Amino acid sequence: MKQVLDFLNDIRDNNNREWFEAHRSEFDEATAVFAKFVEQLIVGISHFDPTVSGLKPKDCMFRFYRDIRFSPNKMPFKNHFGAYICQQGRKSPFSGYYFHVEPKGSGYLDGHLMASGLYGPQPNILKSVREEIMLNGAAFEAAFKESTGFVLEDSQALKKVPRGFPVDSPWAEYLKLKNPCLFKSFDDAYLLSDQLLENTLEAFSHTVNFNNWLNKAVEYALD
Repeated sequence: MKQVLDFLNDIRDNNNREWFEAHRSEFDEATAVFAKFVEQLIVGISHFDPTVSGLKPKDCMFRFYRDIRFSPNKMPFKNHFGAYICQQGRKSPFSGYYFHVEPKGSGYLDGHLMASGLYGPQPNILKSVREEIMLNGAAFEAAFKESTGFVLEDSQALKKVPRGFPVDSPWAEYLKLKNPCLFKSFDDAYLLSDQLLENTLEAFSHTVNFNNWLNKAVEYALD
């Protein structure tokens, strides 16, 4: 992963087309390294979550080029690499596993992380998740609490229980979540470790029940 990190550190300070074209070979090499890792992640995750079997890196990796047409930020490239591994690939509505590489000071998430769950789900899916929490909150809580090393993403949670749900529910705090997902930050030493793949798969294996629980709610919404 050193090539990936080195390239991202460089483009963080040189995010323009001229520099990128002069260093395109470095981008291609970094992309190939990241894609190989994503391929290994897919194979490893499929051992405990068969729904991702058969995916290719291109099904999961996000574009590096930014759409700047309607953005005040005119930097043409991202300062991070990311891949979302879930059934049917990153464009599907299903809950899955996200791996993100971003040097400190890059201005997006400001660091490396892995995550499991749903981020920015469609309204009908979020409504279905909340209905399941209302009915089976204990199972939701148990699923995320067994996800060792991860924390619940609540930075964008609503201040009040959403309309249509009981304000006195014992699961009220979970009903307020806009992004039912878990995340785990890690540093450069973790990223550059020879045990990165094994450590990442071990971490994600503890979140499979959380994703399975969420995907039942996704399937209800899609039926």
